[in-house]
Amino acid sequence: MPVAVAPNPSVAASERPVPSAAVEVTAASAADAPALGAPFFELRDVETHFPVEKGFLFKRRVGTVRAVDGVSLTLARGEVLGLVGESGCGKSTLGRTVLQLIPPTAGRVLLAGRDLTALRGEALRHARTDFQMIFQDPYASLNPRMTVYDCLAEAMTAHRSVPATELPRRVGALLETVGMAARFQRKYPHEFSGGQRQRIAIARALAVEPQVIIADEPVSALDVSIQAQILNLIARLVRERNLTMIFISHDLSVVKHVADRIAVMYLGRLVEIGPAAEVFERPLHPYAKALVSAVPIPNPARERDRAARRVILAGDPPSPLNPPAGCRFHPRCAYAIEECKAAQPPWVPWDETGLRRAACIRLKEING
Repeated sequence: MPVAVAPNPSVAASERPVPSAAVEVTAASAADAPALGAPFFELRDVETHFPVEKGFLFKRRVGTVRAVDGVSLTLARGEVLGLVGESGCGKSTLGRTVLQLIPPTAGRVLLAGRDLTALRGEALRHARTDFQMIFQDPYASLNPRMTVYDCLAEAMTAHRSVPATELPRRVGALLETVGMAARFQRKYPHEFSGGQRQRIAIARALAVEPQVIIADEPVSALDVSIQAQILNLIARLVRERNLTMIFISHDLSVVKHVADRIAVMYLGRLVEIGPAAEVFERPLHPYAKALVSAVPIPNPARERDRAARRVILAGDPPSPLNPPAGCRFHPRCAYAIEECKAAQPPWVPWDETGLRRAACIRLKEING
């Protein structure tokens, strides 16, 4: 169902989208999704582990936090993949690992056939023009001592992508691209609202004209009245610039409006992946079923009827410091059997297309 947000007269003019009509966020249809051809962006068995040490002078390793543990993904050019899961499942760590902000423990990240994990020093710095990040908190991601002009011009100056004489014009054009007036470029971040700051953060990510963007919960810190506007902006930029994006969120109702596919993550591993509309309408994995059942419906009658069938998970997620053997979800799964504790479940295709898969040995049985 489309989410309509009418312009709020109390919001600054630059905070509103460029069109004067009401903002409408529509779910991506199968016809609008990019064709899945040869992989453009690929993750192969990516792992990110953090050592746990004790001692002050003589440190010793006492454990390992398996934040990301064997994640593989492929994205086509221009595709948006929604990555969802509860807090602490490793979504943001995976995003930072993809961007090489955190070095991976194992695995490879390939962009157009180029192995990003093998790059070091100047080669990695030069490659960063191809992939950028939109951070979750616009209040923390912008330097309060720098004007908007300085924030946006810094990346272009560092990568020498724009002559100095062209910087004012390019910065102004970037601001207009994200729905803000060029005259704001001499102001400081504290002079803007949260939505405006996130627009500036999006403009900064676009400054070096990247091919891939990692959006780490870009609307979770914003008011609900502003979220639809930012989602519309992101969807338009993806379409106009043919961007490939991993959109990280814990809110499925947000992800389904911008993503072509959804991948569900639990305790460092993917448990389900498939077209966004299908995953939202009929989740296959028991954990995905619980996530979807928790999404509220803006209809009291339907919500009351669905509340009786809501999936309530028992207990808290296990610690990534000591994850359970076999399927990591089995301690909280209502369908778990002894075989679930024996080995990590393989990917099981749901249909002949192979577009929908889930890591569950009882997939066909519980969805029959």
